[in-house]
Amino acid sequence: MFRKFAWQALLIVLGVMATIWVLAYLAMTYTTAFAPAQGGIYIEGVGSYPQTLNPLLSGYNDADHDVTSLVFSGLTRLDLQGAPQPDLAERWDVDPSGLTYTFHLRKEALWHDGTPVSTRDVAFTIGLLQDPDYPGPPDVGALWRSVTMEVVDEQTIRLGLPEPYAPFLDYTTIGILPAHLLEGHTAAELPDLEFNRKPIGSGPFRVEAVTYDAGRITAVQLKRFTGYYGQRPYLEGVELRFYPTPQAALAAYQTGEVEGVAFIPPEQLQEAWAMPNTAFYSAPLAEMELLLFNTTLSDTLALNEARFRQGLCYALDRDVLVNQVLQGQALVASSPLVPGTWAYTTTQVITYTYDPDIALARFKEYGWTRDYPTETLHNLYGEPLSFTLLALDTPRERTTAQTLAEQWARVGVSVTVKPVNATELSEALDQRAYDAALVRVALAGDPDPYPFWHETQAVSGQNYAGFRHRRISEVIEAARQTYDREQRLAYYAEYQRLFMEQVPAFPLYVPIYTYAVKAQVYDVQLGPLMHTGDRFRNIADWYILRRKVIISEK
Repeated sequence: MFRKFAWQALLIVLGVMATIWVLAYLAMTYTTAFAPAQGGIYIEGVGSYPQTLNPLLSGYNDADHDVTSLVFSGLTRLDLQGAPQPDLAERWDVDPSGLTYTFHLRKEALWHDGTPVSTRDVAFTIGLLQDPDYPGPPDVGALWRSVTMEVVDEQTIRLGLPEPYAPFLDYTTIGILPAHLLEGHTAAELPDLEFNRKPIGSGPFRVEAVTYDAGRITAVQLKRFTGYYGQRPYLEGVELRFYPTPQAALAAYQTGEVEGVAFIPPEQLQEAWAMPNTAFYSAPLAEMELLLFNTTLSDTLALNEARFRQGLCYALDRDVLVNQVLQGQALVASSPLVPGTWAYTTTQVITYTYDPDIALARFKEYGWTRDYPTETLHNLYGEPLSFTLLALDTPRERTTAQTLAEQWARVGVSVTVKPVNATELSEALDQRAYDAALVRVALAGDPDPYPFWHETQAVSGQNYAGFRHRRISEVIEAARQTYDREQRLAYYAEYQRLFMEQVPAFPLYVPIYTYAVKAQVYDVQLGPLMHTGDRFRNIADWYILRRKVIISEK
């Protein structure tokens, strides 16, 4: 009996030793690392309340777009560089004329209730967008009303344009609605649909629950949709909790209520950066602050002359503006396009670094000399170089305008800042009744500067500078009519070069969006944001849970 137990004990010891040897050998021979694992729920605080969880109405409210970007899918989607990629449509064809787009839907795409997605849904959604009573952004409705459609079969739909328009694919990113649940409703009824309270989409996450307090949506719980046709997210779910202000959302993060905060206000960045165990992500917003010149003025103030406008630009130190006024939460703009987007370039583009000597040389070309006892530029008749700068009556816009005025004063230009409300600014721009103005413009993923800078828009369109330049008009016409990406890149490169030579408006800065999450939320990436909901573009790659894997032999 004793020999039997001794033999068993020896086998156990040998087994343990063998296991230790194998583990030691593996430790010395192989490298291990952590890999993403399925599971985990990410909870985020958002500093505003959603109104309607409907993608056709989310253009006015970022909180709405935050939810709908996770729940709904469009025919296409934009990647991190703002370029269109397949989504519900696995592919599309464009005829040689650029007038007809044929979209082929994925056969495996499902609504969250299990119903297959079909061209019936696409046609229904487009019909709502084309309705004259569509309550969404007017430019979106106007574009879709010019489109014809033909349902070829359940997976194929053909859309026709009245003229070639390459940026059209940007408009096909809008979320598609389920016809089987909403047919019979009109566009005018969209804001009041019960569907908006707990929508059914076809995106990577489905709505599990919506929490209300005093009639407001205070939380939306999302669960991973197992029938999703695209890349399966690692996260099991996402919960968005809504607060009255970004400051309140940040406070919720600091107390541990949430694991991320959708936006850090610039004035709270110093406080936020001191928070432990936090990762920060920043990206340019798809908007730009411009100094707009009225190029129709040609008398004493030569704003119709490019070299004079160049002088005004060289007199400005935008680095000071960004670092001191905006606390570093902006990028100095080097082109009229957003950095990081697919068409952006600075090759052979004038960048206008601060140079008062060049500024003074430009002014001298137009007869302006400096009276050093007063340090004011004046012409032969003793008239001072002066003009008025319109700016919205908000703290940031007033401070920005005053900073520019102070910088111009250093080279002898006298500028009066006139704060105005939004209506007054709009009227002045529409009537071309201003000298210069600070404006903020939203830019789409596809740049298409036609509405702002084509010469046909100079009198009554959005070309508020009244700017006319034949070659720039030709280039932006060609860019919107050419589907070939390389050719469009060449056109937009020329457009940026010519624009910065002519400077009908001086691009000042692009605002920065700063996002914070716990360090244990991995693989978050941000590209230029058309909407704040675009921070979720690569959410399929985000993960919280990790597993150990062997990755290589030493």
